[in-house]
Amino acid sequence: MSERKVLNKYYPPDFDPAKIPKLKLPKDRQYVVRLMAPFNMRCKTCGEYIYKGKKFNARKETVQNEVYLGLPIFRFYIKCTRCLAEITFKTDPENTDYTMEHGATRNFQAEKLLEEEEKRMQKEREDEELNNPMKVLENRTKDSKLEMEVLENLQELKELNQRQANVDFEAMLKQYKEYEEEQKRKEQEEDEQEMKAMLEQAQNRRLLVDSDSDEEPAKSRTKSAEKMKPTEILQEDPQPQSKKLKTESWERSVGKLNTKAQLAGLVTVRKQKPGPALANGTENQGTAADTADVLVEERILPGPRR
Repeated sequence: MSERKVLNKYYPPDFDPAKIPKLKLPKDRQYVVRLMAPFNMRCKTCGEYIYKGKKFNARKETVQNEVYLGLPIFRFYIKCTRCLAEITFKTDPENTDYTMEHGATRNFQAEKLLEEEEKRMQKEREDEELNNPMKVLENRTKDSKLEMEVLENLQELKELNQRQANVDFEAMLKQYKEYEEEQKRKEQEEDEQEMKAMLEQAQNRRLLVDSDSDEEPAKSRTKSAEKMKPTEILQEDPQPQSKKLKTESWERSVGKLNTKAQLAGLVTVRKQKPGPALANGTENQGTAADTADVLVEERILPGPRR
């Protein structure tokens, strides 16, 4: 099976390349090439500006009877992008550039004109020095004086810049970094001081609360010690103390009841008729009041009678 892409072709043994007829083509034939505009130009027909680097499908041909040092010169044909007028330019190997022929004008180029003027002046100077040795000496002295003046002006400019611009950017950056570090350090110190103050306040509050809780039982103890005397412990009976504890617990749960003050108006004493024995009547009144108080206490405070 043969290869898909054949690289070597078969030549028979009786092959003679001289027998192949040569293709006769005209010398001024044209080729279609893709190129970019080599310089800025303006169309003469419509005034359209064509800038350097714009791409065209151009026709290329070899210029007849024009050669520079054996190098052929080529001509290019392009069309204006607006009016389709034909513009032609050709190569210039002598100046390594292109020259405009017709259809457009090349825009002004100051740099190129300056280079041409410098070349012209340099050529004239070389021609003068070639025939006149005194002119050579004169030109050398002028060049040395010009060089000295240029060096002096340069030194003056350096001194002026040193006087006017004494700014050290590295020192400024260093100073700014130091300032930032100092600000950060101050902020950290302030934060630490605030934290210490807050901790001290919290500790003081805790100490005050602890001292108040310690002082309250101490005061109660001192009051109880002031009320009670050591001799009263022997005189008091154990039973009244238990009764006092019961009454205190009752008063805490229900409330204190002052029977004589609050319920004095609920009990009325009967009036006895005046008789011969007033003394006996007064005594009976006293006993009746006592019995009424006892009955009221029994109704309010249930339990064993005292």
